[in-house]
Amino acid sequence: MRLVVFDVDGTLIDSQDEIVQSMNAGLRAAGLPQMERATILSIVGLSLPVAVAHLLPAAAPELRDRVVEGYRRHFIASREAGHLPQLYPGALDCLDTLAGLRGVTLGIATGKPMRGLVAILAAHGLTDRFATRQTADGHPSKPHPAMLQSALAETGVPPGRAVMVGDSTFDMAMAQSAGVAGYGVGWGFHSASDLRAAGAVLIAPDYANLTLALLDWAEGGQP
Repeated sequence: MRLVVFDVDGTLIDSQDEIVQSMNAGLRAAGLPQMERATILSIVGLSLPVAVAHLLPAAAPELRDRVVEGYRRHFIASREAGHLPQLYPGALDCLDTLAGLRGVTLGIATGKPMRGLVAILAAHGLTDRFATRQTADGHPSKPHPAMLQSALAETGVPPGRAVMVGDSTFDMAMAQSAGVAGYGVGWGFHSASDLRAAGAVLIAPDYANLTLALLDWAEGGQP
């Protein structure tokens, strides 16, 4: 048995605009100035309260809580209005290919809450695609290895037979801490050089190349 665990934001779905708009809405709700897009995207992958703490290290806890609440209100309103981030090109084909392989199990490890993950998977017809789904609800934020450790325990797969696919340095650091190979993607929120520095064993420029790399690994190749 082998396990491929995917991050969500910046890896499976292109949620850049949604995240930037929601974070700036949260900042406005707390009476704070807007932040640059690149600054906001640098913390994608962390659980929301931890991300806000990184962006506002000197702010009082009460102020950070207002930002978090404003983010969530904007995010929910956006979804209720029908705005849905799309899968990256090739993502569905990759998942379909891996799902057709004997002995390969798919999983999720995301900083999203379970409610948000369930909604996005349902919207894209992926509800039954992942055997293990680890979220921010029951674990410390990435890069703590708890999400991957739970995914391995649930599926019975040892760390040496698992791969974490993600776009952030937090994903790669989490993989290293869990003893899992980290495959970085070049279309997400963190640069290829930062991903390599964080421990990525390869950087896929697109889903076609990622699929080929995962097929090779699933057939016994080394990550």
